[in-house]
Amino acid sequence: MSESEDRQLPKTEMKLEEPVPAPQDRPQEAVAADKPAIIDDLDASVLANSRRHTRRSFAVAVAAAAGGYGLYRWIEDGPREEMQPDPFRGAFRFNAKLSRSVFNDRALSPTYPLSRAENLRVNGVYGLHMTLDPESYRLQVVGVRDLQRHPRYTSDVTAWEYKYMDSKTAESKGHDTKTPPPSARTAEKMAPESMMEEEKRREMRSGRMPRGREEAGQSRSTLPQPTKGLLLTMEDILRLPRHELVTQFKCIEGWSQIVHWAGVRMADFLEEYPPEFRDGKEPRFVYMETPNGDYYTGYDMNVCRHPQTLLVTEMMGTPLTQYHGAPLRLHMPTKYGYKQIKRIGLISYNFERPDDYWTKLGYDWYAGL
Repeated sequence: MSESEDRQLPKTEMKLEEPVPAPQDRPQEAVAADKPAIIDDLDASVLANSRRHTRRSFAVAVAAAAGGYGLYRWIEDGPREEMQPDPFRGAFRFNAKLSRSVFNDRALSPTYPLSRAENLRVNGVYGLHMTLDPESYRLQVVGVRDLQRHPRYTSDVTAWEYKYMDSKTAESKGHDTKTPPPSARTAEKMAPESMMEEEKRREMRSGRMPRGREEAGQSRSTLPQPTKGLLLTMEDILRLPRHELVTQFKCIEGWSQIVHWAGVRMADFLEEYPPEFRDGKEPRFVYMETPNGDYYTGYDMNVCRHPQTLLVTEMMGTPLTQYHGAPLRLHMPTKYGYKQIKRIGLISYNFERPDDYWTKLGYDWYAGL
């Protein structure tokens, strides 16, 4: 086709469509007009999800609260052992078993330089309210091997009468803040009043001082009349090798002090006065109580053989005072303070687990650190 013919063809005009504005290019007025509908849709979606989750969460919360309250009532209304619900006592026993399996009652407590030692505060004077006449002190020992061959043998250790003096002491009694645990029913701490009165009348008729006059009442492990045993003097005890120790005394209330102790090792005492075997087996426990049985504690035999367990006669370089348990107390740095009995009047070797003052009020029998 020639150039002239090309110029003669009719020209057709191409009409282009107008571009559609992108959303971001839409007028602000149009976008603003759509916002309420979008927000309403989003609000409705969030509200629907929230209602669904709220109903589910409320149902779960109600079920959890009901289950928790049911568990609480099951524990609170269930059987109890020594003022604690059975599950709590079970937890105590599990902890004790775990501690024994890990440490085997042989782990040593830390010792400290003498310069860090300080006078121990008085805390708890159970069984110490009256001043004991030192001349009347005897340590009753029961369950000893070859008992009748010993020069201190007696056919009835319970017949021994401790004498007390009216003398006053300026020593402070301190402030004992131990209370039964919250799970312990405080109304059950004391034996029925009628039972206590009858026991006191019976003991008054026998001429003996009433026993178990503190909060936990009389021990179930107290000795029957008569009971054969030894009546040791302080001279008998002091013949054993003397040991000193600077260790920490820890109270269940949360405080502790480093103290300088001196006395004889319980392990040496057990060697000198060994327990009697039964059917080829050694007793598993040791029971101790104050004169007249107002305070009492029980221990595993193993922990009594621990090299740091002391029968203490001196503290901070001086003889024990009345409220610190004169003339003889126990120091056991692997146990809390409530197991470290003061003014020991009886040591008995037992095949059955003995009674324990604070355990009867809801505390742990093992009390290990």
